[in-house]
Amino acid sequence: MMKHHCECGLDIDLATHVQQLLFPKGSPLCSWCCIGVKNRMASGLGGDYFDFITTADGCQAIFLGDVTGHGLHASVVMSLLYGYIHHSARELCSPLELVRQVNDFLQTFATRSQVFDHYFSSTLFCGVIHPETLEMSYVNAGHPAPLVRRGEVIHSLATTAPPVGFFDDPDITLGTFRFEKEDRFLLYTDGITEAMDGDGIFFGRSRLEEVLLHKNGDHLHFLDQLFAALRSFGAPDSPADDCTAIVLDFHPFPL
Repeated sequence: MMKHHCECGLDIDLATHVQQLLFPKGSPLCSWCCIGVKNRMASGLGGDYFDFITTADGCQAIFLGDVTGHGLHASVVMSLLYGYIHHSARELCSPLELVRQVNDFLQTFATRSQVFDHYFSSTLFCGVIHPETLEMSYVNAGHPAPLVRRGEVIHSLATTAPPVGFFDDPDITLGTFRFEKEDRFLLYTDGITEAMDGDGIFFGRSRLEEVLLHKNGDHLHFLDQLFAALRSFGAPDSPADDCTAIVLDFHPFPL
């Protein structure tokens, strides 16, 4: 029995390393913004996924998603979904069409089992930013609303569609947002806002907005400060749910 447990542990460790190979090793180098990401899985394997893809016309595609659940089963669905989006995003410049295809893709698996169908679902934010205009077209499919800090004001990007994988023909609309120089754009998964302290109190969006408003420094330092704020709040150092944050800082002038 001890040998069996050791082998299972080794298999999970290997699966964790393989899963990490899926994610980008660094952020794209842009003359118009800096991009940083910080990701921690709840149990080594998780359901958060993300990528940054430069399209053929020079635009910057970015997506962040969170598969239903976490752990081994979520990592299987996540890997399947990540591979599909990573491939499709290089061919499709429209977030609207991409999210529609992702929904259809998940539905083909969900219809095979009424017991496991809910596992083939995910929240997903997908945006494409045009560097010359700083305009972003996006679909927010049930994902926690990304935040934009502009001076002392916080803007949020509400949902424009239900999570992918739940409905045959969901109502999906395209949103747009025009960034300004010196904006800070924060995307995150609900593992951050739903992190709990020892008394069962959520970190919550209001605390996240406070961090966004009052923590300065560059994009990488900000991410360190955000995760330090979670620890100071009392969230366990090994998170109960996957935690991912992506930040984009828009340069005041081209580098």
